[in-house]
Amino acid sequence: MSIAYKIKDVAERSGFSAATLRYYEEIGLLPGTTRTGAGYRLYDDRALERLAFIARAKQLGCSLDEIVDLCTAWDGGACGPVQDRLRAAVADKLAAAQQQIVELTTLTTDLQRSAAALERHRPDGACDDSCGCVSDSTDNAPVSRMVALMAKPAPADSSVAIACTLDAGALRGQLADWQRLLSHVASRDPVEGGIRATFAGSVPTDELIRLVAAERDCCQFLRFAITVDTRGVALEVRAANDAQSIVHAMFGDAR
Repeated sequence: MSIAYKIKDVAERSGFSAATLRYYEEIGLLPGTTRTGAGYRLYDDRALERLAFIARAKQLGCSLDEIVDLCTAWDGGACGPVQDRLRAAVADKLAAAQQQIVELTTLTTDLQRSAAALERHRPDGACDDSCGCVSDSTDNAPVSRMVALMAKPAPADSSVAIACTLDAGALRGQLADWQRLLSHVASRDPVEGGIRATFAGSVPTDELIRLVAAERDCCQFLRFAITVDTRGVALEVRAANDAQSIVHAMFGDAR
């Protein structure tokens, strides 16, 4: 028999505030509740299960409109349709997150280039075309220098900086190339110091080799190995502990 809970109990059990629970009821995300003779809302176990599902969808970045749609499938009582919709939503958000990684990485490069330009020249009078207030460089030639990818420095005993030598435009293009190639990944598994991405049979191996060679030139803190065995073609990417977040941001997380 389902137990009746007051809104305070549900708030404690679900992690949602009482105000949020009332709002979810107003917009139809939670079904209308029964009330005591004194007017207090009463919730049952099914409401707690629904709230646990809503919390999971929020954790995955779903909007309220998306959660309403997901709950419609959840109300059907079959997991399959719920997984289908949630899988599609997660795929969209994964693509958006990967695009944000590209944009934030290139923004970091642009900002660090600008910071360097502002240190080059400080005129006594008004700004000029070399002071860095208007542009990063006095000419159109690309600037090739180490751009740190992390605010935290590498360990003192590390001989390789966690940095990239590409300028912003080249970095943006290379990250986009990696995203296209990694769309062929069938599975990711953890390996010591990094991940192993196994590709589907359709992977363009020539492009994989080209990108690995290019990445070795610009990001020497990453270590790569291309393997071929009964599981298929795979790329192993390793780095020091301080660079693990970059490995997973660029190449994905093991599942």
